[in-house]
Amino acid sequence: MLHSLNTAYAPPLGGDLYLIYRDDSLIAVNKPAGLLAVPGRGTDKQDCLASRVQAEFPDALIVHRLDMATSGLLLFARGAEMQRRISQMFREREVQKRYVAVVSGRLEPLAGEINLPLISDWQNRPRQKVDRDAGKPSLTRYRRLMHDVNTDSSRVILEPVTGRTHQLRVHLAAIGHPILGDALYGGESVIKAERLLLHASMLSFDHPLSGKLLSLTSEPPF
Repeated sequence: MLHSLNTAYAPPLGGDLYLIYRDDSLIAVNKPAGLLAVPGRGTDKQDCLASRVQAEFPDALIVHRLDMATSGLLLFARGAEMQRRISQMFREREVQKRYVAVVSGRLEPLAGEINLPLISDWQNRPRQKVDRDAGKPSLTRYRRLMHDVNTDSSRVILEPVTGRTHQLRVHLAAIGHPILGDALYGGESVIKAERLLLHASMLSFDHPLSGKLLSLTSEPPF
């Protein structure tokens, strides 16, 4: 597998949706790595998770996104009113998000925060960058689960408090521990994995209708 920004879009073959949860209000699906969340530009980028979900559930509307290279939990609302409600929950940070990643090196300390403002790197789009003057406030909490001496890599849990584009990827790279397999920010560590080792593993929030806590989980495939 070539880690190149110019590689043609080759989404994983379609098949049965990996449904994590569904009811009359929302649907949670496990997105595979390499599949766009929504259609991209051009006729060759119309195959995406949203179109696959809507083929089975025509009223499904997306409320948040994952990078193409990231796998894991993605929510869809059932209808426009529910899309409005759940989107507002994301905007107001009422949804707790957790990711699992494998990063280069031994991440120290064992737990902490990465508080670095981010902005689009317009000269090198779609890259983002740290900009302490003009960047938007961006906060990521992390906890190291283990360090593999043989590969000199750390398995970590990441909790983005804010939701900036590429936030987790830029933050980890900025502190010298890029996520393995990251073609945009990974540097030499990109060759250590066949894919971006980043997975959306948990979403927790109060159900928009019942008000009861709903916690959805998905185990990473790496």
